[in-house]
Amino acid sequence: MQNHKILIVDDEKNILRVVSTTLKGEHYDVTTAQSAEEAIEKFGRGGFDLVITDLKLPGQSGLDLLSYVKAREPDMPVIMITAFGTIENAVGAMKRGAFNYLTKPVNPDELLTVVREAVEKFELKRENRSLKSELRQKYAFGSIIGKSVVMQEVFDTIRMVSKTQSSILVLGESGTGKELVARAIHYESDRAERPFVTIDCATIPSEIMESELFGHEKGSFTGAHERKVGLLEQADSGTVFLDEIGEIDLQLQKKLLRFLQEREILRVGGSARIKLNIRIVAATNKDLEHEVRERRFREDLFYRLNVVAIKMPPLRERKDDIPLLVQHFLEKLNQIEGRMIGGFEDTAMEAMLAYDWPGNVRELENAIERAYILCPSITIGLKHLPTKIVALARSERDPIDEMNLLETEKRLIVRALTNVSWNQSKAAEVLGITRKQLRTKMKNLDLLPE
Repeated sequence: MQNHKILIVDDEKNILRVVSTTLKGEHYDVTTAQSAEEAIEKFGRGGFDLVITDLKLPGQSGLDLLSYVKAREPDMPVIMITAFGTIENAVGAMKRGAFNYLTKPVNPDELLTVVREAVEKFELKRENRSLKSELRQKYAFGSIIGKSVVMQEVFDTIRMVSKTQSSILVLGESGTGKELVARAIHYESDRAERPFVTIDCATIPSEIMESELFGHEKGSFTGAHERKVGLLEQADSGTVFLDEIGEIDLQLQKKLLRFLQEREILRVGGSARIKLNIRIVAATNKDLEHEVRERRFREDLFYRLNVVAIKMPPLRERKDDIPLLVQHFLEKLNQIEGRMIGGFEDTAMEAMLAYDWPGNVRELENAIERAYILCPSITIGLKHLPTKIVALARSERDPIDEMNLLETEKRLIVRALTNVSWNQSKAAEVLGITRKQLRTKMKNLDLLPE
């Protein structure tokens, strides 16, 4: 039992003695006080993991002490002790932030159970706060998490290019976090207070893509009942993220190239050219050089976009980052759901490290969310992970089926014995073992006669 520090407050010396003795027996570090005022003075010295207080105290009440503790340490668990007749007050205290309550006379087993749960949850919260701070200070760039060498190289590149106005091409498989890179570049740049506009080139139909990008004038085509300002114009002075740039057709590629060369647009059906000041970050999961060779992507546009390329590594190449990503997603879910799941069992973490994550970080996040939903306790196990991850883990852990191995060994021994008319000494010689070893195996395999 780790040496957690607990402050116990009660004006009844017998209650203090019983609770203190019980907790000290489990190696908790116990400090006592007989009033809220004395408790406040001792609590101010810091270092406590839990407060246990009677509701009814001389002078300030246990509720007053609860309010004091929560104002200074919102995550600090406080357990209330109450007489049976004032349970309603204890329930009211829980609504004000108390962790739980115990009734007098205090049952030692119940006390230890509630205390153990309280300090474990407080420890998890403290660890999560510490890890979140560590992530933010050491391994995070915006919302991108990573301590691996390849990710540190990505962070270094982002820092360098964010101070320029050059176009950036972000390459990588689906789910690797290409949009996060674009956002990090934008928010590290001098355009951070200006618009960041995402354009998903893969989902906007080609027939309306030009109008979406450049806008149109009223009456320029059927259905154009009013002027529309395009997405590029909406992003003026900011950053445009062209996601899946490899999906746009050749005709639109030509118009996009003209914009990159001249930095001005012409609305569909319009005659006035509009100057824009935009930083372009494009991304694709395609091999654009191959697309250029196949004449599906303009070479001149490729070189306009590819001033600096940032390659996002797949998750299988940065597995050192998986524990950090897992804890990041757990913290995010804990904040959303109001739960306190602290981590994964070793077997579950080993399974996640063994899996290659073809869907990359996006697949990992989905797997964590699924496990979070299915987990009823504070630690996620192997059984809560997706079936394909569990199956891989079990196949790697048990490459040889033990029953099949025993059956094979039994067949070999029976064959050797049969060939020598069940002479055990000769069979042992054939098998390359001693007669004693053979008899042991025969006994274990039920081959010895009754």
